[in-house]
Amino acid sequence: MKQRKALMIINPKAGRKKSRGPLFDAVRILSEAGYLIAVHQTTAPNDGAETAAREGKNYDLIVAVGGDGTLNEVVSGLMKLEERPLLGYLAQGSTNDFASSLRISRNPASAAAAVARNVPRKLDVGQWNERHFVYVASFGAFTRSSYAAPQTAKNALGHFAYILEGMKDLNTLRPYQVHINAGGEELDGEYLFGAVCNSTSIGGLMKLDPERVVLDDGLFEMLLIPSPKTAADLQGLVYALLNQEYDSQGLVFRHVSHIHLETEEVLPWSLDGEYAPSLPVIDIENRRQALTMLL
Repeated sequence: MKQRKALMIINPKAGRKKSRGPLFDAVRILSEAGYLIAVHQTTAPNDGAETAAREGKNYDLIVAVGGDGTLNEVVSGLMKLEERPLLGYLAQGSTNDFASSLRISRNPASAAAAVARNVPRKLDVGQWNERHFVYVASFGAFTRSSYAAPQTAKNALGHFAYILEGMKDLNTLRPYQVHINAGGEELDGEYLFGAVCNSTSIGGLMKLDPERVVLDDGLFEMLLIPSPKTAADLQGLVYALLNQEYDSQGLVFRHVSHIHLETEEVLPWSLDGEYAPSLPVIDIENRRQALTMLL
């Protein structure tokens, strides 16, 4: 029987405070499962994507080891291939939203054991113009905090680092005038925040009901927070968000496969916690079941 080959793409900066011992256990588990293991440590931004795109065709399995940003890079690289290898994920970041959605263990050995069981699951991948995202593309309030918090703070403080960084945005909280076509529905208006996601957790702070999120159905969950006109409107929005009542109090919650957005404003985005520059026109597509993950 042909020996299977696996490449582990490791971000050495992710979760730096964590012990590396469990990673050796993960390598052993995958090796005992019949994989010939190669390891690549990333050395610069986008190295993970370039490595996955260049080497992916030579392996049966690519394992991303790091946080959501590392997973984003690896997936972005794999999406450049016509024939894509299987994907594994050992979550070593500070938030690991997507791992939470898939109930992937934070312990590398346990996650590797799940990969070794060789149970495949199809996953949708988002395309944001020419870039890709795994679980969320967002704009507006608190989006900056996902990519602006220093890595050292993320490693030390986890979720709290995002909260601290987000608090800096409160003084600049403002609505953005956008035109959105979501699955044929026109949603012109002023919004404080918008997210197109395929996850049950956004930024480790906002939660979506797992019963309403299907990761391979070709649909995103889109949440828009409109700009409140009165203090009562603001109070209602806060209440709805805290209680996950996304269909009430003026919030816009939809299941859509395609979003077209236009704006004349400077509107930075975050893709899986990584910065994406403002563009006047954005098209977001759901690439249904584009990857197969071992869970």
